[in-house]
Amino acid sequence: MAKIRVGDAEETVVTRGEWPLERAAEVLRDETIAILGYGVQGPGQALNLRDNGFRVIVGQRRGSPTWDKAIEDGWTEGETLFEIGEAASRGTIIQYLLSDAGQIARWDEVRPHLTPGRCLCFSHGFGVTFNELTGIIPPGEIDVVLVAPKGSGLSLRRLFVAKKGVNSSYAIFQDATGRARERVVSLGIGVGSAYLFETDFQKEVWSDLTGERGILMGAIAGVFEAQFAVLRKNGHSPSEAFNETVEELTQSLMPLVAENGMDWMYKNCSTTAQRGALDWRHRFREAVTPLFDELYESVRTGEEARIVIEACGRTDYRERLEAELSEMADQEIWRAGKRLRELRP
Repeated sequence: MAKIRVGDAEETVVTRGEWPLERAAEVLRDETIAILGYGVQGPGQALNLRDNGFRVIVGQRRGSPTWDKAIEDGWTEGETLFEIGEAASRGTIIQYLLSDAGQIARWDEVRPHLTPGRCLCFSHGFGVTFNELTGIIPPGEIDVVLVAPKGSGLSLRRLFVAKKGVNSSYAIFQDATGRARERVVSLGIGVGSAYLFETDFQKEVWSDLTGERGILMGAIAGVFEAQFAVLRKNGHSPSEAFNETVEELTQSLMPLVAENGMDWMYKNCSTTAQRGALDWRHRFREAVTPLFDELYESVRTGEEARIVIEACGRTDYRERLEAELSEMADQEIWRAGKRLRELRP
């Protein structure tokens, strides 16, 4: 584990070079990793760990679509695929990858299997950080750690197959055995992380909720919709409005940012684009900073967690979610996008 300077701060990071897969495999040689949940993060982490040679089992509700998906992915009922409680009883490391609502609902079933010496691993600090709302309070005789890939489970798997990786954060909430650090780093390498950077449970969930509601999903969707609407209102065609709003950003410019940074992307655009972007970025930053301050405060105080728990706990949540997503899909911007993606070579 190395100390490196990033910007104005010193951080602890772990690379594959200093903690190779062979070392991770040796650390976890006698462990059984039980992946509880096969929805968003579960498949990618479980399949990557299995392909890297670790002993992995999956816990999922029998008869659910994700149970069937696990079977399609090669997990065998009664051998490597079990009901959630059964898988928890068999694992020495329990990766609790159910949704936040699912973790709350299943905690009483999982809690009795957290016997001394075991390790409980999360990919999100939500349940532990907001335990006054979730009731998730791990016993004191186990290791409690976190490995949080900074990307979707689908991206984690795709990049693993492409012999790349998603960066992950890691944290230790509780070290009962003295092995928590080697366990969590080995898990992070095992799931295919490009590198690992250190955080804590609270910072992970605060940054994650802010990012999801902000630039990663909420803000970017809102800005897309706003610009598309202005262009359409002023007579631009759906193709023109979509390409100038979404397609050019996602297919052309963001890969350049990912390659060498925002300044490098600017250098590789026209001088007209450079000048306008450099001038207008200040106005956008000043306009949205108060909104981000408001968002972060709502996350920090637990208000966002309360909203999530209340909404996801409703019996009709799935129906409401489908209605909201259908409404989004029916917007002209995304109907245009669907049609225009069909034209890509």
